[in-house]
Amino acid sequence: MKKMKLPLTDETIKELYTGDDVLLSGILYVARDAAHKRMFEALDKGQPLPFDIKGQTIYYMGPSPTRLGQVIGAAGPTTSGRMDSYSPRLMQEGLKGMVGKGNRTRAVKEAIVKYKAIYFAAIGGAGALLAKSIKKSEVVAYEELGAEAVLKLEVESFPVTVINDIYGRDLYEEGKSKYKVRAK
Repeated sequence: MKKMKLPLTDETIKELYTGDDVLLSGILYVARDAAHKRMFEALDKGQPLPFDIKGQTIYYMGPSPTRLGQVIGAAGPTTSGRMDSYSPRLMQEGLKGMVGKGNRTRAVKEAIVKYKAIYFAAIGGAGALLAKSIKKSEVVAYEELGAEAVLKLEVESFPVTVINDIYGRDLYEEGKSKYKVRAK
């Protein structure tokens, strides 16, 4: 298990390989479909993003309502593919990490290599457990979007697995290949 401080740097990303289990600590931003659309529109208009994206990691998460005495409700990942049309541009702007679940498109995987970024998966269905790693949560933009607003999370030992690394590797594809070999 590797421990990584956020924000990520080119140097820390070089140490990450597909299949690595990582505990992230620091600041994670949360943004989903509607927030990505707004950020993309802002960039197209030459406007600043709601946070400095350089070196940051975005978590594709759909929070559930916060219970009394909790920092956040269940905080499980949502399907990353819904953000694929936006992700290469955000990496070009300096985004270094993404956390979600599911496969990424070829364009996203190529951008990960080109811009030296990383894609992590969080365990789907384990939102209540993942929420225990979240120490602080605050809305930073697009509050009117409700559950799709941009959040700033302070996390400690947030568990993820590297799926796509800067070396062009893909853990999901590697897993399929290994299964095919065993199935013969």
